[in-house]
This record gives sequence, structure tokens and C-alpha cells, in this order.
Amino acid sequence: MLRLETPARASRPAPSQVLRDTKTVAVLRANRASDYAPVIEALQRGGVLSIELTLSTPGVWDELPLLRERFGDALEIGVGTVTDAAEAKIALDLGAAYIVTPVTDPGVISVCVDRGVPIYPGGLTPTELHAGWKLGATAVKVFPASTVGAGYVSQLRGPFPEIQVIPSGGVNIEDVPAWIQSGAMAVSLGGPLLGDAFKGGDLQELTSRARRVRELIDQTMEATK
Repeated sequence: MLRLETPARASRPAPSQVLRDTKTVAVLRANRASDYAPVIEALQRGGVLSIELTLSTPGVWDELPLLRERFGDALEIGVGTVTDAAEAKIALDLGAAYIVTPVTDPGVISVCVDRGVPIYPGGLTPTELHAGWKLGATAVKVFPASTVGAGYVSQLRGPFPEIQVIPSGGVNIEDVPAWIQSGAMAVSLGGPLLGDAFKGGDLQELTSRARRVRELIDQTMEATK
């Protein structure tokens, strides 16, 4: 008799309580990482507490330990735009709370799963997103999300009812309720949230935008109870 063995399911690092509660990741890109701290403080005042530092910004490796020391447990700081396992290892060694990657790279996912650290790999097609989820991703990042719209999440849930999704790329602040209502675990916001904060913009306005995001999420979650 032919026996088919079911492969062992990869362990899946859980999302942080911070992300469960706030459902927002702020994606930070700047000319240099030394510009991060005041912007992070403004986001913190607005209640956005999950911060993604992108490796496309020079100086992230030097700045990450300083930011962790400065903010402590008041918020969580992850590293994004990670594209290979070596970068993932460096980020985790420096204390990154989670890893975000724009691609579905088994090596990156494996490093994070092995250490029990949340990992959010990117993809767009059902094949890419399912592959990341099957490898043990905490949630899969739909990127670029603006090309598919919020309804894509509920459509994915048809064949993949358990999959957890975070939209990223072109998500506007006023679009947040639609994504949460469709079943997204959280939303990832870059330009629409940050605006001109890294170009000398008013940081009080950034705090106001962050508060607006939290307000929309809180209202949406209350309406679904």
C-alpha cells in the first residue's frame, strides 16, 4: 500500500501584542537613518507603535541599537526591505523585533522561523502568498497592495481561509477601514502616513495623521464587535 507522509508544518512566529492592538506598521524611508528618532517620537505620540526601518536607508545597522535603547519597550522596531538570509541574521542579532521583506525568500523566512521572530514576506499572486504562508510566515505582505484593492484579501480567504495578510504599498489612510473590514491583520503605511516628515515637514501634523489612523482602526474594530 502506498503511504503518503504529510510534511511537518513549519512553526509560525506569532505577531506581537503591539501589532495585534494597533494594527498599523509605519514604514520609514529617509536619506539617512540618523533622521529617524524625531519622526518615531511623533508617530509614538499618535499611537502608531510598530516601526519598520527600511534597509534602503543608509545607516540602519548603526542606528537600530541606538533607537532600541532610546525607546525601549514603548514601541517595537523591525527591519524591512530585507532581501537575503544574511541581512535577516544581522537584523535579528541587532535586536529587530520583526523582519519584513518585499519578496518570498525561503532563506529569510527560515532564519526568522528558527528564531521565533515574526516574519512578513511579500508577494502579490496567490502562489507567492501561499508559499510564504506555508513556510511559516507570521503574515504575508500583499505588495504592492494598491494594484489589487481591499477586496483581494477576502478573495484570498476563499482558497486559503487561515492566511493572515498585511497590505503594503499605496495604502492611503482613508483606505484603512476597507482593508481591516476585508480581513487584513494590519496595514502597512508609508508615504500617505509619513508625508513630508523627513523633508522638514511639521511633525505635529504627522502625529495628527497617526491619530487619524488609530481612530479609523478603533472605529472599524468597534463596529465589527
